[in-house]
Amino acid sequence: MKTSELNLKMKVKDNKKEFYFNLFLNKIPTSNMELKKFSRSFLTLKQYNKKEFLYRSGEIQEEVGFVCQGLLRKYYVNEKGSEIITGFISENGFATDYPSFLRQKPSKYYIQCLEPTIIVKIPYEKLQEAYQRYKDNEMFGRLVAENVLTRETNRVESLLFESAQERYLNFIDQNKDIINRISLTHLASYLGIERQSLTRIRSKLAKKQL
Repeated sequence: MKTSELNLKMKVKDNKKEFYFNLFLNKIPTSNMELKKFSRSFLTLKQYNKKEFLYRSGEIQEEVGFVCQGLLRKYYVNEKGSEIITGFISENGFATDYPSFLRQKPSKYYIQCLEPTIIVKIPYEKLQEAYQRYKDNEMFGRLVAENVLTRETNRVESLLFESAQERYLNFIDQNKDIINRISLTHLASYLGIERQSLTRIRSKLAKKQL
């Protein structure tokens, strides 16, 4: 490869990295440019293949991940050996077991890519340093907590207060951007029902539309 071609390829790669870094930095609710500059200094970018794991159960999460592109599932394995999905994380979401991340304790969850995925990673130690140096950065912690808490509270409340059909319809309504990117098996696990039950619900609804 010619030097000029190599330099162009490297420039395109650097521009792409800056695009993803800026995508994340623009989510930080502050106008403090010094804070954003400091945050930029410790960000890393990593690309994952489909089925690759971001984190596994038993690991300590040393970084929190911001999803620039792609789709992941968060799940645990119950006493019967079944995978129970507790959430899906897509673009602009945070891929993390946040309580475990904050305590720096081993997580009970797996976070796995369902698609090729691009993640901006924020290290725990640098995030703590940012909290100490910039009071504004506490807003970032609240942003992550609210993002994760809202996602997981919605699932818990749907299991408690909605029928299986209501859960399915509400999921479709609230997740139009990812519904066609999720398999029926994974969706059934998230909704807390058997795949056969989900198939029956879909068939029943389809007949109503005829």
